Amino acid sequence: MNKTTHFKIFCLERYKSHHHLNGNEAFHLFKEYGVLEYLTSFYDVLHTYGDNYLVADIDDFIASRQTN
Repeated sequence: MNKTTHFKIFCLERYKSHHHLNGNEAFHLFKEYGVLEYLTSFYDVLHTYGDNYLVADIDDFIASRQTN
């Protein structure tokens, strides 16, 4: 498994846990709003941040996509 795949799984698990979602619910949100692509594109910066920041950043990213 490469480092970006590992990171995306880590973020999915943290997001799922934080929001009390099951895996399918979290994965659906990530796919629907392009979170997986976002995490890949900005891996170099994002992987240096902690769990709470990542969850908040993903929330912000999803919210920005919902209003467009």
